[in-house]
Amino acid sequence: MSPSLFSGVLDLPWWGYVLAALLLTHITIVAVTVFLHRHQTHHALELHAALSHFFRFWLWLTTGMRTREWVAVHRKHHAKCETAEDPHSPQVLGINRVLWGGVLLYVAEAAKRETVERYGQGTPDDWLERNLYSRYVLLGLTLMGVSDVVLFGIVPGVLILLTQIVWIPFWAAGVINGIGHYAGYRSWPTADASTNIVPWGILIGGEELHNNHHAYVLSARLSSKWYELDIGWMYIRILEALGLATVRHLAPVPRFAAAREVVDAAMLLAVIANRHDVLARYDRALKGERGTAGETAFSMRRELAALWGRSLSSRERLVRQLEDWCKRAESSSIRPLAEFSRRLRSYA
Repeated sequence: MSPSLFSGVLDLPWWGYVLAALLLTHITIVAVTVFLHRHQTHHALELHAALSHFFRFWLWLTTGMRTREWVAVHRKHHAKCETAEDPHSPQVLGINRVLWGGVLLYVAEAAKRETVERYGQGTPDDWLERNLYSRYVLLGLTLMGVSDVVLFGIVPGVLILLTQIVWIPFWAAGVINGIGHYAGYRSWPTADASTNIVPWGILIGGEELHNNHHAYVLSARLSSKWYELDIGWMYIRILEALGLATVRHLAPVPRFAAAREVVDAAMLLAVIANRHDVLARYDRALKGERGTAGETAFSMRRELAALWGRSLSSRERLVRQLEDWCKRAESSSIRPLAEFSRRLRSYA
């Protein structure tokens, strides 16, 4: 093979090309998790206009994804999670179909006009978006391919381009949407099947902590335990220090005060705000109960979880329901249930 096929502006050893590919794909991962996911979809943070546009430009070059379509598909996933309308649930479609064909599921859903119109509101709609990024999708990938070849040579450049093209479809559309709802550990008892794949979110920018995200959708930080690492959050903190980002929402940190004698609106709001922590502590406290006690514990858990699902009930009615729940829990013969109820009164 002619050496010229490996000649580009940058003459690198083989491992240099590997590092270059990893660097370029990592920038794309950061653009997806920080810009598309946390900023555009969930408004967990604000980004400086110049940085926001850089991410948009980079994603056009490396993925050809339209911002509005990506946002719409992901918002629908949250709205219809683990149902037949979920665009990519392995619980419904099977793990193999989502893991290996996640990109096809994404493309099919993004092509639905009703999905994009309903769930894609609030995304960029300027002249560049309408006349360049959304209109000439393949042009970006072509420019990226030419740049790779010029920089790295024909063979390394083409291989790096192919790596860039398949990186997001596999890791984001396949692994996160597939394994992230199929296998892993769960820190929070969410209503869906989301999991944290591994506690160190490095390779996919922190998106590995998927159960944490489903528990606290609006949080800019995806890690929640001391041993978890969200590299996307590290980048956000750096950008914040540089004045390029502003964090809007974070997951609530449970605070406790003296136990209330009377259930009031403040206690209700504290319990609802910390609902995932409440249920996680409940499950740990009552996990050993069996028989009649176990049945009672399960029933009481269901009643407690229903409190934050009753959006049409007045605050006064919810306070009365929580007060009744606490009284029944504390008067029961199940000691862990009574102790948990008294602890519940301490949420601040």
